[in-house]
Amino acid sequence: MRVSENFKESEFKCKCCGEVKVDSLLLEILEDVRKHFGKPVTINSGYRCKIHNKEVGSTELSQHRRGKASDITVKDTDPQLVTDYLISEHPHGLGIGRYESFTHVDTREWRARW
Repeated sequence: MRVSENFKESEFKCKCCGEVKVDSLLLEILEDVRKHFGKPVTINSGYRCKIHNKEVGSTELSQHRRGKASDITVKDTDPQLVTDYLISEHPHGLGIGRYESFTHVDTREWRARW
């Protein structure tokens, strides 16, 4: 089942239990990233249940636990370019983190960068 034009519900499900939670604003942001780069966006990690979140070493406060975060890659695109784009579009909000092989984006209510 599709949750937006380019994303399926299954892309956001917990890898541990299969439960799905996904924030509507997060979907809008991911659709915007896809449109901007004109390339597929892969969700490496979406919703995480308490067990899976602990297994990957994240905190209880993780936005993944709330369905408000995704770790993404854009096909054939350096994560730095994705991070730079997200920051340029959302300079005063969101959680945006750049990693060597992916970009984290979440719809928290305050600005966070790493």
